Amino acid sequence: MPTGRHDDVMASFAGIAIVRLHQVLTALFVITALYAAIVFDTSAQWVGAVTAMVLFSVGIVVFLWGFWSAVQRSRTEELAVTSVYFLTGGCAPTSVRLQMNSALIIQVITAFTTTFWRSSGPDGNPGSSLALGILVPMLGLGMNGLWASTHGTFGERVPDTSRLSPNDESE
Repeated sequence: MPTGRHDDVMASFAGIAIVRLHQVLTALFVITALYAAIVFDTSAQWVGAVTAMVLFSVGIVVFLWGFWSAVQRSRTEELAVTSVYFLTGGCAPTSVRLQMNSALIIQVITAFTTTFWRSSGPDGNPGSSLALGILVPMLGLGMNGLWASTHGTFGERVPDTSRLSPNDESE
């Protein structure tokens, strides 16, 4: 019965898959957002808007999945919000942290750049469907949270003795 090494390889593969998926979805967002901003006709805006909404929806699901997994781990390990969503505090290898946070930063930059580049619609009225891109970084936060909660390294949870009542200390 294979144990240990096989489990490590499978966990490593799953961790790499999350990183690669994050990169692919970020590239998809950048391509469609730039296409929508450059071409800026109705069909291009639909492509950009639908892509942004789908990625936002995926981001919500992944965020909740990662949050649920983090809550389960927090029963036995010390997790910090910044560690889970920004991979700080040594919970992730440097290469993973850089790749995941770079994808998140690219999402934020793309969202703001395309939104402000085309801040009014083709008819000149204020507002553009490209503003939906602002929602996409939810995907980046969710992917970071999922990676950290399933593959991150955290310290063991230390009981908080300051919250014990005087009766609990005597037992």
